[in-house]
Amino acid sequence: MNKNINGFSKLSKDGKIAWLQKNYLPDVSELQEELSSFWHTDADLQRIIDGFSENTLSNYYLPFGLAPNFLINGQVYAVPMVIEESSVVAAAASAAKFWSTRGGFQTRVIATAKLGQLHFHWKGKTEKLHQLASEWKARLLRDAATLTANMEKRGGGVIDMELIDFTDLEPDYHQLRVTFETCDSMGANFINSVLEQFGESLQHFVETHDAFTNEERDLDIIMAILSNYTPNCLVRAEVRCPVEKLAGVAPNMDARTFAERFARAVRIARIDPYRAVTHNKGIFNGIDAVVLATANDFRAVEAGGHAYAARDGQYRSLSECEIVDGEFRFWLEVPLALGTVGGLTKLHPLAKRSLEILGKPSANQLMQIIAATGLAQNFAALRSLITTGIQQGHMKMHLMNILNHLGADVDQMERAVQYFADKVVSFTAVRDFLQLG
Repeated sequence: MNKNINGFSKLSKDGKIAWLQKNYLPDVSELQEELSSFWHTDADLQRIIDGFSENTLSNYYLPFGLAPNFLINGQVYAVPMVIEESSVVAAAASAAKFWSTRGGFQTRVIATAKLGQLHFHWKGKTEKLHQLASEWKARLLRDAATLTANMEKRGGGVIDMELIDFTDLEPDYHQLRVTFETCDSMGANFINSVLEQFGESLQHFVETHDAFTNEERDLDIIMAILSNYTPNCLVRAEVRCPVEKLAGVAPNMDARTFAERFARAVRIARIDPYRAVTHNKGIFNGIDAVVLATANDFRAVEAGGHAYAARDGQYRSLSECEIVDGEFRFWLEVPLALGTVGGLTKLHPLAKRSLEILGKPSANQLMQIIAATGLAQNFAALRSLITTGIQQGHMKMHLMNILNHLGADVDQMERAVQYFADKVVSFTAVRDFLQLG
């Protein structure tokens, strides 16, 4: 059967589902009913959701949860989190509560600059562009004024431009690296629009300026695009307390032993990339969940964060820990390019509600809340790893998923929760329990 199709995007939603069923799921007789059951009952809202992406058939649900008791810079937050992985929200909430009685999280934004790149191929002499920098920079800014005016009124805009010569690595390849301030918006569309205008203006400048020979007038724009690596859009989150105040953090382990084992575990993630990847994945369990809840771009945040973790040439932990003069300190620095206006932050009803729960934060404030959540998640994961092991708590939280997978009824679920309260949870053990009745 030829499954290729022309004009799929022009089909109605029902038409797309019918085509899917005929060509890929012929044995699923209730596909239309199944997918439509996840549509929102408010037709206008569903139309907005359909517009988020292309060729939409239905809505894909993820749990929307809340982690309370986050004390950040003296203010208490309940943090919305969207994630499908068991134990993440519970772990973040547990760590938040623990640190709420020990000074809470101290956070600060180090920088907020974002980057864009204009990549171009040019056979001319780079020195000429450097010599004429004041002229072409003024031309670029003037030509893009209509694009930057509103952002400049809000305190943002183009901060800097840097011409970079990469001809030693790629023949005739140059780059204009542009630094932006986008205030409370993530700024992707703004940055890309400005960069494309810069490309047109730079081409025209080279084509018409008397300083360039005929051979130098051909400047080819390869691409104009923002960079999701934003090392100058950086936030820091930290917890600290005297070692003795860690008492009670873990069963059957004194505060000093816990602090030393914890610091050693972080150092291992600084040394070994294999451990660092999993360590940082735990940090992003917390970060991504809030990024998703606020309708920000978690793929961009992840990409930028992982690049930052490898900034010295080796992939390392984003968090660090030390014990100095009897004080335990645990912190992370991570680039977070976020927005609280524009995009889906107003269109998605739960994203809008998430920001309201957080007190309608600015982008800077949201950076700090999210960094604190990532640090809390990292603390909770490491606490489990160096004490009881990660699986005990994780599998307890995963118990309900196993029971649902095995088709347990409400009575069986209640009895299983009681039975496994002090036992190791595994798929086999749960299955055997249900079979024994």
